[in-house]
Amino acid sequence: MNSIRNFSIIAHIDHGKSTLADRMLEVTKTIEVRKMREQVLDAMDLERERGITIKMQPVRMHWRAKDTAFVLNLIDTPGHIDFGYEVSRALTAVEGVLLLVDATQGVQAQTLAVLHMAREAGCVVIPVITKIDSPLARRDDIAVEMVELLGVELDDIIDVSGRTGVGVPHLLDAIVERIPAPTPRGGTGARALVFDYAFSEHRGIVAYVRMMDGVLQPKERARLIGARADCTILELGHVVPQEVKSTSLDTGDIGYVVTGLREASQGIVGDTLAQGTIDALPGYESPRPVVWASLYPETQEDFTVLKHALFRLKLSDSALSFEEDGSLTLGKGFRCGFLGMLHMEIVTERLKREHSVDPVITAPSITYEVTTKKETFKAHSASQFPNDGSIESVKEQWVVLTLMTPVEYLSPLTQLLYEHEGSIVGTEMYHARMRLTVHMPLRELMHGFFDSLKSATSGYASLAYDMLDWRDADVVRLDVLVAEEEVPALSRIISKRRLEGESRSLVERLKKELRRQMFVVKIQAKADGRIVASESISAFKKDVTGYLYGGDVTRKMKLLEKQKKGKERRGELGGNRMHIPQEVFLKMIKPSDD
Repeated sequence: MNSIRNFSIIAHIDHGKSTLADRMLEVTKTIEVRKMREQVLDAMDLERERGITIKMQPVRMHWRAKDTAFVLNLIDTPGHIDFGYEVSRALTAVEGVLLLVDATQGVQAQTLAVLHMAREAGCVVIPVITKIDSPLARRDDIAVEMVELLGVELDDIIDVSGRTGVGVPHLLDAIVERIPAPTPRGGTGARALVFDYAFSEHRGIVAYVRMMDGVLQPKERARLIGARADCTILELGHVVPQEVKSTSLDTGDIGYVVTGLREASQGIVGDTLAQGTIDALPGYESPRPVVWASLYPETQEDFTVLKHALFRLKLSDSALSFEEDGSLTLGKGFRCGFLGMLHMEIVTERLKREHSVDPVITAPSITYEVTTKKETFKAHSASQFPNDGSIESVKEQWVVLTLMTPVEYLSPLTQLLYEHEGSIVGTEMYHARMRLTVHMPLRELMHGFFDSLKSATSGYASLAYDMLDWRDADVVRLDVLVAEEEVPALSRIISKRRLEGESRSLVERLKKELRRQMFVVKIQAKADGRIVASESISAFKKDVTGYLYGGDVTRKMKLLEKQKKGKERRGELGGNRMHIPQEVFLKMIKPSDD
């Protein structure tokens, strides 16, 4: 146990966490050079395509320092703000963290956020400046920034290059010296904290655990205390980064346990895997969804398939929350909570790739507190938001943003904040950069603010946010009608000040995406009991009398009458109904290019 060091890597997005982890695996010879590839810990194709880490990933390494062999257990974490819950879970399973700061970008808003999380978890922090080999590196300036903003000591900062491997051996030595060895938590039996899950068709639920007390061995009985589920340990071992069987997991170890359980609902992240009658370990706070959207199967026969897919996905993504929902036009589905727009996009993509499920997704919304003449309730979606004039007041969640930006981008940033109803409540100056504290409606933050921020500041600004309080909201429900039939999946709640522009943009985009039909398709945006914007898609035209040249005019009249009856019959059979493809819904929930 004294030779074990458990640590995590935390940083702002794109500051080189996965690249540094690659070099560590090389230097410690955990992976042979011939088998090495970039982002080796990013197991999902989606992570490798986007160049971001989505899920935490543990790996076990060996390192020799001062003639002593040490075991280093690393948990690589995501950097995007939407996946902060993954980071918080990793921090409870380790004793120390490496806080990475890019030598070309400096301290970012998310750097401050993850540092605060690490200190709250009681982790030892090792400050690291990475990408020192870059010709754009400003090592000395960044070191001063870290001392001022992060409160670290100048002599504690370690310089490394994740690309070339410079400084990595020194960093590994510092991990051994500065991060304390794990200590038992005082339990009377074997206890392990479950920080992640996976599901295998052949082995059932696989739990990734940090041993807090005692020893676990194969073939022994154990219990998931929170889920109240008993199991027999079929297999256990370490992740290096592939799974390698072991004869035991001892105190301080990080590894995997094959439980053999088959019910996905039994997998509760933060649960305690224990033997005997023993107290549960403190788990994790439940994540707070900030964006809601409903998912429906393409056909109601696929409802059970979607349900199983969501349960299995939740095993590896505990931030996902969902409950059954229903719609008159779309049938049975699920109302899902996400930590942000990127999280929602990743979940829908993983459903498609990993579970072969292609659901219909409604326009995203946040939670509103609605007070009517009869009651006060929380509305998570547009379908729950009344539009019958019974609303007396509406409240919405506000957030406090921390923005880091170069001074030269202050003017366009101020204009952007005005457009998104943000107000600056505090400013601090650090060299050529400013730290802004901003209050803003959560609705506006989720309205493409992150992308707009990157565009307005050429990618140099960064943000982190936390929840504030509830305030009065001036919003309205916007419904979309296609061929005079309401499409609930496209309904949304928007600010009244954006009503005209949003409505016009919505119907114009929908007109571009929908195909022409044999009848005129009318597209309308409706709010406050009136049509706010309207467009039409012209019908295909067929000259049914083109071949009837010459002869008696009554021949033409008979053919036109026959066509008229055919149109009436098609209308009676619902022939003028529009089928909207799934890809249209996905395109419509994304921000427009405007």
